[in-house]
Amino acid sequence: MGKTQKNVGRHIVADLWGCNSEYLDDVSIVQEFMNNAARAANATVLNSVFHTFLPHGVSGAVIIAESHLAIHTWSELCLASIDIYTCGDKADPWKAFNYLKDAFQSKKHTVTELKRGIFEADENFDLQKNYKEQISG
Repeated sequence: MGKTQKNVGRHIVADLWGCNSEYLDDVSIVQEFMNNAARAANATVLNSVFHTFLPHGVSGAVIIAESHLAIHTWSELCLASIDIYTCGDKADPWKAFNYLKDAFQSKKHTVTELKRGIFEADENFDLQKNYKEQISG
């Protein structure tokens, strides 16, 4: 049986430029969009916390069963920096990214996807079943 690279999670790191500055400075809108993005990704929202900075900006995180979504905004620059990390196959971080890009009305973006928890395993390795047994065997 052949070996292949597997990973436990996917982590999207992105900057959204040219966003609606009023949205970026409104903590209730930012929180709503981030929670909606988690749901759009098919993630299970557990909790969220957000904070407004003076004179500008919002930071916050949505804790999901599959990991987290985080954001920091610079309304004066029309910039939102986002972080979307999902583990397993249930949640799709790209759906969250696309939701946020559209919701904040981003004109341009930079985005990178990182594979997290990379390891080598048999091709038929199933992360959900007996992880410790399979990885040590």
